Amino acid sequence: MTKLSRSLIIGSSILALAACGPEEIASPGTGGNVIINNPAPTPAPTPTPTPTQALVTPAGGCPTIADAQGLTDEGTITGPEGTWRVCTLPARLNVSSTLPRFDGLLYRIAGETNVGTDGGPAADASDGLSDTNVTLTIDPGVILYSSGSGFLNVTRGNRINAVGTPQMPIIFTSRDNVVGFNTNNPNASGQWGGVVLSGRAPVTDCIAPGATPGTVDCERQVEGAVNPALFGGASPGDSSGSMRYVQIRFSGFVLSGNSELQALTTGGTGRSTVLNHIQSVNSSDDGVEFFGGIVNIANLIVAGAEDDSLDTDTGVKANMQFVIAAQRPDVGDTIIEADSDNGLYQQTPRQNTTIANATFIQRNNRDQVIRIRGGTDYGLYNTLVIDASSAGTPCIRIDQTETIAATNPGGDEVGAPRFNSVALDCATDFRAGSSGVSLANTEAVFNAGTGNNASFTNTIVNGYLNGANETGFTPIFDVTTLNNNGFSFVATNFIGAVSPTDDWTQRWTCNSAAVSFGTNNTGDCTSIPVF
Repeated sequence: MTKLSRSLIIGSSILALAACGPEEIASPGTGGNVIINNPAPTPAPTPTPTPTQALVTPAGGCPTIADAQGLTDEGTITGPEGTWRVCTLPARLNVSSTLPRFDGLLYRIAGETNVGTDGGPAADASDGLSDTNVTLTIDPGVILYSSGSGFLNVTRGNRINAVGTPQMPIIFTSRDNVVGFNTNNPNASGQWGGVVLSGRAPVTDCIAPGATPGTVDCERQVEGAVNPALFGGASPGDSSGSMRYVQIRFSGFVLSGNSELQALTTGGTGRSTVLNHIQSVNSSDDGVEFFGGIVNIANLIVAGAEDDSLDTDTGVKANMQFVIAAQRPDVGDTIIEADSDNGLYQQTPRQNTTIANATFIQRNNRDQVIRIRGGTDYGLYNTLVIDASSAGTPCIRIDQTETIAATNPGGDEVGAPRFNSVALDCATDFRAGSSGVSLANTEAVFNAGTGNNASFTNTIVNGYLNGANETGFTPIFDVTTLNNNGFSFVATNFIGAVSPTDDWTQRWTCNSAAVSFGTNNTGDCTSIPVF
């Protein structure tokens, strides 16, 4: 895919050729010297400036969708790439519908936009609610934008089918990104809400007093949503649909109080939900946050999150492989924040997150790069952790003795955090945690793993790609032994997220202030690609 940027101007130049005068050529008998006497050239005329030609002209109208409400034609919007037709989604899609891609057309998410009506925590009508079975299909190359408190919520019993391609990813972004308000500001963030997937898999920290965690009675509310937007249930195999080859830019608007959304928020999604090749760019809160349920995700990029890059909570069972999380300079909190249930660590399901082949790059001076607490179970494998801050942020912190305990009340326990084939490139590798976890405890947990290296020197290339030290790291943990909850880890022979022989970041990503992927992609995240 050819990189497109805001500086691209289609035009032509007028070239003037000066006429040549008569030539005087010496006779061969003179020794073969050739003498050319040209008259002084006539000054070339000044080219007439060619007007900038817009790359985009608006589509003639909005397409028809299956939902009888239709799309609202809101006229046009103009940005550096040209002028686009704006077609706004209804506040709630009641019928399965497809958003096709057309040249010069953008879709707008106005306020809270729901896919279907919440079918409740049960997969049948026993909870008094029936599923509407609505699927929103988004074609490759479609661009959707929003502003302020707008966000897309896929409600329980309904699905999203947002499947882009490497050549034509689907892009969720902000109005400011479209009109170019922050063209020269790579630190833009918090300009709209984000994407929420609400499912009915088990969660903890129930909102109903006395509800039993992990059951159909245990539900939670999407953070900051004004209207009820609930998730949770007792269906671990639930599906909220598929998202593949998707960019989510400049999200994290404060919906209410101190509650912000992330680029991608999952609540109680089940193991049948498909997530891969997703890029979060400059979320003003977390890059992604997974509340409960089962989350299986591969090829994830979190660039420039202003709070935590990866936040996992309320009993989630999460599996991730091939993960890049990189901060902007002096922006962001931790790369990982893992909790279980706000201190009630005996609740089940207990969080168990497993990450393999990750590259984490910390660039802000904080208390730690990775924080694991709340009795959660956690595993890192074949992973590279880099502290690139100026003050030496410690790599790993573990809080609370229950987090490192072999067993805890309530069952569903796999023991202390697991580190295998993990390389730390930090000026300070460990720090003491809280509630009885000393520096020695943390070191002991790390050193109990196999193949770890707390004195590693990274050689990453272009800010993300494995170099010689990463490629040559041994031993490598066999992650295929970790397969669980419907996720199959892929065998690798390297640590870190990206092998030089298989750069999966190419074509579908955009370049940001946190991490850039070269020229073989959709361009800068501050621009809108024209496919």
